[in-house]
Amino acid sequence: MIGIGFSGRCFKIPHVCVIVTCLILLAASALGRTEYPFEIARPHYVGARALSMGNAFTAVADDATAGFWNPAGLIQWQGVKLFGLTKFHDQHFYRFDPKGIGFSWRGNSLYWGNKIALDVSSGVPDFNYYSFARQLGPYFAGGLSLKFKRRHPSDYYQFFGYHTSYDIGFLFKPRPDLKFGLLLQNLDRHRIQWITLGSAYRHNTYLFSADIAISTEGDKLGLYVGIEWVPSPLFSMRVGSSDGNITAGVGLRIIDVIVNYGRIYEGPTVSDFISAEIQF
Repeated sequence: MIGIGFSGRCFKIPHVCVIVTCLILLAASALGRTEYPFEIARPHYVGARALSMGNAFTAVADDATAGFWNPAGLIQWQGVKLFGLTKFHDQHFYRFDPKGIGFSWRGNSLYWGNKIALDVSSGVPDFNYYSFARQLGPYFAGGLSLKFKRRHPSDYYQFFGYHTSYDIGFLFKPRPDLKFGLLLQNLDRHRIQWITLGSAYRHNTYLFSADIAISTEGDKLGLYVGIEWVPSPLFSMRVGSSDGNITAGVGLRIIDVIVNYGRIYEGPTVSDFISAEIQF
């Protein structure tokens, strides 16, 4: 069964992996861009933990942001999780405030999420996510997110919206320390615009993740890599590269509340995010 826990054999490679990944990050820093994926409903920037890991989260997707990143990942816990995020630095450039809540029980999961950006060139990108996931076997899970764009301004709550698109996600876990993810994204019209392949490998206190986003319409490939180090159950550190933009962050656990901080260097500006997650 796909789960949130990991246990792996001891290989003498983590320091090599750290060195190689750091070299990738340094090389990628020269490719920084200032495009903001939330304007076209791609799932990046959702969750300070995912962002600080370079948005390489398709195969990880094990927290309350999974409905945005890979709905299949929702089955990786039992009970209820909820989260909220806000951008607290450089808000004059843009503001971003996603939130979500998910419930999982015995291999079935339901999820609602919303992400909204303010002060961006496209107006007010606002999307509601409704997700479902199911365990498909001992190693596989699948999920679906329906995404509804909402109108602004509006005098009433929009449960759905005027524009519907979808994400299809899969998660494959052949070993306790290794996962692979697949996300098929429909942004508009009727076909898939982006295919994201992800992998995640855990060795002791290190988690390494990498995503590659492939456009079906000939756009530039997206490369996302990240590392998370968890020296204790109460504290974690992260670094990554989000398609050429360097990211970093830390996490702190207080009983059942997890607070994460993430920073991304977006070309001419720096953006700071903080998010909180709680599990019942």
